[in-house]
Amino acid sequence: MHLQKRTLIAAAVLGFSFATPIVAWAADGPVKVSGKDAVKGATSVAIGAFNVGFIFESTDQTKATGGMIGAFGGTTKAKSTLVGVTPEMMQKVADAAYADFVGQLTAAGLSVKDPAAVFAAPELAKPHGQVSPLDVGVMLEKKSKGKATYVKASALPTLIMLPGDFQGSGFSSMGLSMEAGQASYALSNYAKAAGVPVIDVTYLIDFSDQKRPGAFSLGGISVNANLSVTPGFSRMTVLGANGKTVTVTLTEGISVDGDFIDKQDASSGTAKTTQAAANVAGGLMAAMGHGGMMFGKTRKFEFNAKPGNYETGATKAASLANQRLVEQINALK
Repeated sequence: MHLQKRTLIAAAVLGFSFATPIVAWAADGPVKVSGKDAVKGATSVAIGAFNVGFIFESTDQTKATGGMIGAFGGTTKAKSTLVGVTPEMMQKVADAAYADFVGQLTAAGLSVKDPAAVFAAPELAKPHGQVSPLDVGVMLEKKSKGKATYVKASALPTLIMLPGDFQGSGFSSMGLSMEAGQASYALSNYAKAAGVPVIDVTYLIDFSDQKRPGAFSLGGISVNANLSVTPGFSRMTVLGANGKTVTVTLTEGISVDGDFIDKQDASSGTAKTTQAAANVAGGLMAAMGHGGMMFGKTRKFEFNAKPGNYETGATKAASLANQRLVEQINALK
């Protein structure tokens, strides 16, 4: 699945302070809804899962279209790493986002069942959950991969993933996928027995805006510090009491710009010199009619989260995503 284009106002990062975050929306539609009737007529809901994932490392590759004399062909790669985000910071974001979601559901006229009562039901004696935080290797899109850590809301006793909540990579994801299928079955049984829809929410928070494959420019991959709820990987599944299922997937990024992160080029001086020399050599050969040598470039970027600012920005992005999902629930009722 391709990660949809993130249309962020990059210039706003420099022009606005953290106190006035700027929200950027894409223009090609906010959500994709699959299924219907899972929440029709509902006045009460249960939340079976609420997880916030944080991307900590991403490696992006994009094939060059060739330089003016063929010197910059090959693959450009950007490896970005986020540091300075503690487990406590992640938990703070997940808990605040969950509380906001419950508040928005309540304001929409839906009562939310007490999680303790929900998970005390016999249908959830074995919910097939995971230990939080949960590290997952994710495939962001073709030739782009990353590492993410998922954290559940403290109000829920276990971290539950449903099928489609993550785009995993590696053998470890196979076991997680099997558990997700079993968790879906358990929550569906609870929904039917209790007579209330069960909601599952998963968000994936990205810390950078990178040009993905297909958007290459001569300067390589541009990396800007922003916080966003990633489209395609952020979604809600509703398992209805009537056996119906509705899935709402964000199809556009929800981004908040502000003073959240410091970025620095972490590439070594040796690596930069070697790549520059290789590209010059390739250019000379191309000029002599021998064609470019397709060396490409590799850059490493390190993002340092600013405590306090980072949590506020991530929570704001999640709150805006909550708004989108609750709007859909209202429309489906």
